[in-house]
Amino acid sequence: VQLVESGGGLVQPGGSLRLSCAASGLTFSRYAMNWHRQAPGQGRELVAAITRAGDSSIYADSVKGRFTISRDNAENTLYLQMNNLKPEDTAVYFCQAVGGGQDNYWGQGTQVTVSS
Repeated sequence: VQLVESGGGLVQPGGSLRLSCAASGLTFSRYAMNWHRQAPGQGRELVAAITRAGDSSIYADSVKGRFTISRDNAENTLYLQMNNLKPEDTAVYFCQAVGGGQDNYWGQGTQVTVSS
């Protein structure tokens, strides 16, 4: 199983980025998917989650109204559209595939830096 994030980078406050997480080696549509982030010196935080079918999602209060999680089961890809970025959004962003029990997988992360 491999999850590969991409799309991170340096952006100014108020800007936008779209993260992608390409999945392989698993039946993607059978997994709920999460985006987490970890800022320097802080614990990992759940940012957004989406159901297997993509018909329901939840968000951390800190990103509601600014971030949108989505998925394309035909392309085995998870997305995170991030708008109106703030310096406090600076972190490494990870995708996670969640099955049942101990059946879950993590990507290696992609760095997002919001700075002027």
